[in-house]
Amino acid sequence: MSNITVAQCLQLAHELESISDSARLDIELLLCHVLKKNRTYLFTWPDKTLLPEQTEEFLQFFNRRKSGEPIAHILGQREFWSLPLTVNNSTLIPRPDTELLVELVLELFADDSVQQRSCLDLGTGTGAIVLAIASEKPEWQLVGVDRSADAVALAEKNRSALQFANVQILHSDWFSAIPAQQFDVIVSNPPYIDPQDPHLDQGDVRFEPRSALIADNNGLADIELIVQQSWNYLREQGWLLLEHGYDQGQVVRDLFRARGFVQVETRRDLGGNERVSLGKKGAVS
Repeated sequence: MSNITVAQCLQLAHELESISDSARLDIELLLCHVLKKNRTYLFTWPDKTLLPEQTEEFLQFFNRRKSGEPIAHILGQREFWSLPLTVNNSTLIPRPDTELLVELVLELFADDSVQQRSCLDLGTGTGAIVLAIASEKPEWQLVGVDRSADAVALAEKNRSALQFANVQILHSDWFSAIPAQQFDVIVSNPPYIDPQDPHLDQGDVRFEPRSALIADNNGLADIELIVQQSWNYLREQGWLLLEHGYDQGQVVRDLFRARGFVQVETRRDLGGNERVSLGKKGAVS
């Protein structure tokens, strides 16, 4: 296939429909990457013929996507909070629902009279959450940690590329390597999937590290640890925000309240599912 056009490439979308809910968009993103053009170009010049080397690259990408490999891994990039992030198979691909965590942090401190705040992102992965907050709060001091050395390297690469001097990336198994200090807000998108969940064998998660996805005790082990230990790393009136599974809201709220957090609530994601729970550190009893 040496003389394939943009329109012919787009027609291949139907071959991806069995493995993708966004088959047409997948093809468009692959084409944009190969042609180094935006999506408007695809609609303006549908009869444009790809060069032989472009055709070869596109077909390689198409076959990888057809085998189920995530678009983000094929292109090596995913946008999160309008930030271009490098991604790979060392950690999770940032998802739109996780932007809710960022939105809630900004909402909590929208009328804040204190300019300089501190934030800790546990299990930072690509650095998506901590870098998104940093982009909105350049006066804050932020720390992102991950227990995976590869994820730490990836997050640092993204931090450096975006030139956020107010973010520090550390190698730490949750709080293990964090010096004694207290933060105004702690956020985390920890592993929360039950190891027996059948969805682990479907879609993009097949290409992501299980260690970033699953947790013992029906997916709650890491959430329980974070709720317990974060208390000692939060200032009075500091906030903890955790992403969790769609069916874990009630148990996570119970964990927050049992630890002493107040103003506990759960917010819903783009699909209407309970996704992020939060609570404030009350007075020490």
